[in-house]
Amino acid sequence: MNRNLRIALYVLALGIVLAGLWAVTVHAQNPTPTDDEVNRIAHQLYCPVCENTPLDVCPTEACRQWRDLIRQQLSEGWTEAQIKQYFVQQYGVRVLSEPPASGLNWLVYVLPPLIILAGAFLLFRAMRGWIKPPADSSAVGSGEEAPKDEYVERLEEELKKRK
Repeated sequence: MNRNLRIALYVLALGIVLAGLWAVTVHAQNPTPTDDEVNRIAHQLYCPVCENTPLDVCPTEACRQWRDLIRQQLSEGWTEAQIKQYFVQQYGVRVLSEPPASGLNWLVYVLPPLIILAGAFLLFRAMRGWIKPPADSSAVGSGEEAPKDEYVERLEEELKKRK
């Protein structure tokens, strides 16, 4: 039995050695970007084909391919700014969801607050005029009595008669 045990151990050792020869060296893969990472960037880009449709929700085949391109670029180590710059070079500034603050585009950031402030100022001035009626400068400056309303005069006479 001793001899059978030895043969079994040799066969087992031979099997382990052969299994070790078939083993393949495994290399670490680049981490695959998640859908959230891809969509975070795709949400900041608009589809060059469809109007006013963010790249992350556009159902066209072209947009799916562009999202795959973003995934590939992320896995290659591209930054968000580099990916945006790539799309701007390929399709123009119109693909950005937020225009850059250069050239005349800065008006997009400056004009709305200025318009709101101007509207608030005009509303404030108008409300002041509604609360406080303007004084009649012609009657006050000349020393004459302001002309009275006929109805007010009759009312005052009636009140004097009752006393």
